[in-house]
Amino acid sequence: MFEYFYHEILRKTIVSFGTLFNGIKIKHVNSSDQTVSVIEVPLAYGPTQKFLARLEQVPNLNKPVQMSLPRMSFEFTGLTYDPSRKVTTTQTFLSGLSSDEKQIRRVYMPVPYNMTFELSIMTKLNDDMLQIIEQVLPYFQPQYTLTIDLVEQIGEKRDIPVIFEGISMQDDYEGNFDTRRALIYTLRFTAKTYLFGPITDVSKDVIKKVSIGYIAGDATGTPTRDITYSAEPRAIKSYSGNVVTNLGVDINETTKFIDVNDASGIVAGDYITIDNEEMYVEAKTSNQLTVKRGADNTIAAPHVLGSAVNLIVAADNALIQAGDDFGFSGWLWKWQKSLKI
Repeated sequence: MFEYFYHEILRKTIVSFGTLFNGIKIKHVNSSDQTVSVIEVPLAYGPTQKFLARLEQVPNLNKPVQMSLPRMSFEFTGLTYDPSRKVTTTQTFLSGLSSDEKQIRRVYMPVPYNMTFELSIMTKLNDDMLQIIEQVLPYFQPQYTLTIDLVEQIGEKRDIPVIFEGISMQDDYEGNFDTRRALIYTLRFTAKTYLFGPITDVSKDVIKKVSIGYIAGDATGTPTRDITYSAEPRAIKSYSGNVVTNLGVDINETTKFIDVNDASGIVAGDYITIDNEEMYVEAKTSNQLTVKRGADNTIAAPHVLGSAVNLIVAADNALIQAGDDFGFSGWLWKWQKSLKI
């Protein structure tokens, strides 16, 4: 049912999120306000409970230092679908790399997902914690945008907003005066990323052009008739989902004059689709189209006011998949002259 693909999108987003917090430093000063130490806060991937368990469950490690503070850790905690960024699920687009312009690839529109993260900061001193927090929060208002190369195969780079959701504070200090103290702040973030499906190389799907030549002549070798017919596949549906206007009235399966909200993007000779029906535009007057219904053996059917009117464009021809129905755009060359048929 499903084919194997792996773009490492989730992994790239996790790594990119972690790099935001690399290189954070804290400074300690003496009574004369002179810097006596500068500490770069270490960052690791893992839950906070892992570090706390090391403190609580192994109190008698045979080491002079059990764990050095401050420390930071982050964790990927959840993944949810984001319906607010949804696009047409069957819509596709073409892409190609500059290094390989002839290699055209087709991919369905990405699916929006929200990744949730928790960043935990653990310190012993409250001033250390405040130094770290002040180096993080000013960049989130409430979001910081990362640019991630989500799919290298098609060079798909996207801006991924990382939104700061909130902060919680915990002071693990119990028992006697000499009991270890762990001051913990937990920051919650949401990254709005996209997941891409499999990528198809469309350059090998269908034959892009066919030409047939006919030459006739006598024994002199001079042709008396020279005709070449060339045909290219022509899409009969809008793969790219190019909506140019909407239907202005209800129509039945025999209506040939249809009103649209705005016909400025349509000219005579265009092919349009409404729902699953293809139509050929024979003429246009203002916002009224004269159409041939059920073009290319599609079924003429009633359509309601407000239905999307899609314009079939040249880019749709490259999106035809092997096994799809399609038409032909043909040219006839005769004695150095060409006629479109």
